[in-house]
Amino acid sequence: MKVLLINGSPHVKGCTATALEEIAKTLNECGVDTKISWIGSKPLSGCVACGYCKSAGQCAIDTDMVNVIGAELDNYDGFIFGSPVYFASPNGAMLAFMDRLFYSHGAKLQHKPAAGIVSCRRGGASSTFDAMNKYFTIRNMPVVSSTYWNSVHGNTPDEVRQDLEGMQVMRNLGKNMAWLLQCIEAGKQAGIGKPELEAQVKTNFIR
Repeated sequence: MKVLLINGSPHVKGCTATALEEIAKTLNECGVDTKISWIGSKPLSGCVACGYCKSAGQCAIDTDMVNVIGAELDNYDGFIFGSPVYFASPNGAMLAFMDRLFYSHGAKLQHKPAAGIVSCRRGGASSTFDAMNKYFTIRNMPVVSSTYWNSVHGNTPDEVRQDLEGMQVMRNLGKNMAWLLQCIEAGKQAGIGKPELEAQVKTNFIR
């Protein structure tokens, strides 16, 4: 079993990375392999609604990490997405990354457990966490919970480590992710497959 953790912060070793590393450590202790990928610090374009991905299976914008990470999704059983809080929301690069990844590579994410985690100096954690969860529920992804909302507080990695409750929440999230992956694997061994979904029906309200 393998989990991909995605660092959406412009800082490769900042507060978000500190929280993700705590989760990865816990997952490893539970026998789950992990990889932490960073979306980088360069400008990352939002979706331009060109429709290219519908036929190509990847995003037309090929200058950042969206297609790089998208090409790896089949190798993982679960996902953790981490973002800092910018104005009570995920940072712009992470929102653009998730918009494009979930639209162009969404089929590779379906029915795989996921969770979002956020880091903030003081406020805005809950609204940022809420925004990230919307991505998982539109892609049929079981959302992994913890013992509190998935956030850590601090302005530096050292301050985040002093948030004892926040770090405990990260560890419990890792344990819950490992447990759910083990349950899914046990289900497979017992002959329980993924649910068969109905063909999507779209209803436009303006006709």
